[in-house]
Amino acid sequence: MIDDPCRADLASGPLQATILPGYGMLVASLKWQGIEQLRRIDELETAAAKGSTAGIPVLYPWANRLDGLRYHAAGREVVLDPNSPLLHFDGNGLPIHGVPWAQLPWQVMITTPSSITASLDWAGDLLSVFPFPHRVEMEIGLGDGLSIAVTVIAKDEPVPVSFGFHPYFGLSDVPRADWHLHLPAMQELTLDARGIPTGAHTNFAARDDALGDTFYDNGFALAETPEQLALSGAGRGIAVEFVQGFPFAQVYAPKGQDLVALEPMTAPTNALVSGKDLPIMKPGERFAAKFRVTIS
Repeated sequence: MIDDPCRADLASGPLQATILPGYGMLVASLKWQGIEQLRRIDELETAAAKGSTAGIPVLYPWANRLDGLRYHAAGREVVLDPNSPLLHFDGNGLPIHGVPWAQLPWQVMITTPSSITASLDWAGDLLSVFPFPHRVEMEIGLGDGLSIAVTVIAKDEPVPVSFGFHPYFGLSDVPRADWHLHLPAMQELTLDARGIPTGAHTNFAARDDALGDTFYDNGFALAETPEQLALSGAGRGIAVEFVQGFPFAQVYAPKGQDLVALEPMTAPTNALVSGKDLPIMKPGERFAAKFRVTIS
């Protein structure tokens, strides 16, 4: 576990969670009745050094990848520096998941035995990759599940909203082949070979299938919110409820790995470049988004 002086260990009933405010408000552990539900948390120091994702990280200020080093949003033309230490790149050389979580120190505002609230001022060097001054507040709490609520507060300029989360889940002592993936009826976004939406979409019928060795790295537009995507097996289940402000999802299930990511997103992949379905906040406006993880 990363040594974070601001670390918060939360508990409520059968749930326990560890939050690292100094490292992106990362949810570094989520246990139900003592059983770990998250994945890729065994080597957080390595993940932090590489800029890769683990646990439940926030993807900020954009989720997933951009189609190149240039984007135009909210009246600004932005050219990203390929050598910036604030960027991480995928295998195709595309900037992915905004600023790595370990480089986003949040300031703790309030803590209780079962919750923590922290803030992040988007200023200084961070403006080099996303030149829109604003403030973000995040509340993480335990109750009937783990809830994460984010409020983005615009200052004197418009702010595009394109963030998301990348929760990694797994079912301990249940073979991946026996996991079931529960997905609602949605619109599936057609992606090119690099994972960038082409602008086309198709109807996706609701599914409740054994995962087996099926590979997923698919983008979706939800038909409605709230909506649930879930994973189950051997009488146990993990559900992600898209409560508010997350009308898009990415489902990631790599072959040969015992994990599934059910990812809430405020905008589709590459929205900062394409402009498609990209929310733009007006000066002084607030944007709220929330999702909940329940375990049974």
